[in-house]
Amino acid sequence: MLASIHDVGPRFEGEIDRLAELLERRLGTAGFAMLVVPDHWGRHPLSADRGFQTRLRGWADAGVEIFVHGWYHRDMADHRGLAAFKARHMTAGEGEFLGLDERQAAARMRQGKALIEDVIGREVAGFIAPAWLYGEGALAALRRCDFRLAEDHWRVWDARSDAVLARGPVVTWASRSPMRAASSLAFAALARHTLPVLPTVRVAVHPGDVTRPALLSSIDATLARFARTHAPARYAALQEP
Repeated sequence: MLASIHDVGPRFEGEIDRLAELLERRLGTAGFAMLVVPDHWGRHPLSADRGFQTRLRGWADAGVEIFVHGWYHRDMADHRGLAAFKARHMTAGEGEFLGLDERQAAARMRQGKALIEDVIGREVAGFIAPAWLYGEGALAALRRCDFRLAEDHWRVWDARSDAVLARGPVVTWASRSPMRAASSLAFAALARHTLPVLPTVRVAVHPGDVTRPALLSSIDATLARFARTHAPARYAALQEP
């Protein structure tokens, strides 16, 4: 079982604490990953918050895997065609890497990698685009930026060779509206019955999840169910022989 906390950074410190406590209770301190946003929406720079830097390094020292999760997380591109549909219906202005060209994507990836590795004192585990959305430019840049791992809604892959390491949907929750919350609760309930047949299951939580008790209960139930059949693992274990 691969579990992760998204949107980690100074903007959501209180929410991250609550989610980390929930995951630690079910999976142990080193049983999940954190996806770090270097400067959420251009308003909450990790580089300026020494206190959160110390906390992030402490999590990494304790065994939490750290991923680069975009730079701003905010999508400021003008989309057309299929990309416009994804930007409108699969996220609320958060798909930062959906519309970037290769040069822009590579610059943000490298800056994020350098910053976070300096903070945690070790190599990051990989790169995961905000909202799991990658445009062609982002995919091309990813192959050049020396990340080990990447992930989207349906798979985890080796970012250097493009080899797929795990397949299957990631179980996540939505808090933006009552309708989206209800839909995510229904999918999580279905996933608890159907996904344990897969060799690898994935769970991802977000800061907004703490705003709805029903979502937290569903997350806890999902972790408990998957833990009966799948041991908590590191993403890096997918690349081990």
